[in-house]
Amino acid sequence: MPQLKETELKKHIREKNFDRFYVLYGEEKYLVKHYTTQMVQKILGKGYSDFNFQVFPSGSSDVDAIADAVEALPMLADCKCVLVYDLNVEALSASGLKKLYELLEDLPETTVFIVSQSTLEMDVKKSAKWKKFLGVAQKAGCVAELSKRDTATLEKQLVGWAEKRGNTLSRADAGWMIQLCGEDLLVLSQEMEKLCAFAKGREITRQDIDQVVTKNLETTVFVLSKALLSGRYDQAYRQLDVLFYQREEPVAILAVLSSAYVDLYRVKVALESGISPSQLSQCFDYKGKEFRLRNAERDGRRLSIGQLRQSLRLLLEADIRLKSSRVDNRVVLEELIARLQLVAEGGMSK
Repeated sequence: MPQLKETELKKHIREKNFDRFYVLYGEEKYLVKHYTTQMVQKILGKGYSDFNFQVFPSGSSDVDAIADAVEALPMLADCKCVLVYDLNVEALSASGLKKLYELLEDLPETTVFIVSQSTLEMDVKKSAKWKKFLGVAQKAGCVAELSKRDTATLEKQLVGWAEKRGNTLSRADAGWMIQLCGEDLLVLSQEMEKLCAFAKGREITRQDIDQVVTKNLETTVFVLSKALLSGRYDQAYRQLDVLFYQREEPVAILAVLSSAYVDLYRVKVALESGISPSQLSQCFDYKGKEFRLRNAERDGRRLSIGQLRQSLRLLLEADIRLKSSRVDNRVVLEELIARLQLVAEGGMSK
């Protein structure tokens, strides 16, 4: 069977029409956990016996025990469920793999066997063992890859979550929330719960979002870079204070700041070449992060390509100083902000 799309997996769950074997994996671990929970609840129903639900935690590698659980008959029920978290195929012995594949070739009709990769990453492109496992899994049952969602889908998700909790949220403010919190669904769901509790049944405003949500490293550095580009240097230094207060690693701060300037440079070159910035997602990793291109197009208007090249050179020099000199890291970053400010104002020579 080919890989299941998310909509098809939802249909299996909604209609309680389950195959005998499922592998749930992908970048979006929140969705892996979410659909794993939904499947177990639908398969077993309410008031199920513990005899009919066997769970193997992360790191379980006893294929014999897993096979025994899968092949055992349900007790006073038509079906049982066996759930294995984070099955690490690469850690299994040759005999263990052979036993696993023999099990998958002859699964009983009375068991739904689920492998949920809720934390483990599977390097399918590079690992021959993972490729073979997914190939065998597709023949034995269903495989669902749950990938990161794009910005538009995340915005709809946030609006829907707000409505379910008795609040309202505009698409624009949902997009702002994503920019502040990042794209991880687990983080977004937790922040939405906080916002809905704070707003108590009314519309969630941008002021609420700014006041309540926890901003990630990328967001704080984004605000810092935006302050620099718009000439609000006091705010840039205040954001640097926040980052040091949060004990963020200076190298990580610089890496995120550098990525923001790389976005600016890519967009500026694209525009001057007559290319739409949206086309950059075909060459670089902007899938689900298209807002970065929009922000770069908006914020980089006052800088020339020459200024951006100077800025990138300063960022490189700061990176070398952070990694090779004994100068205080905070001094390095404060000097960098001052120099980037001079470039933005046209006060540094090429």
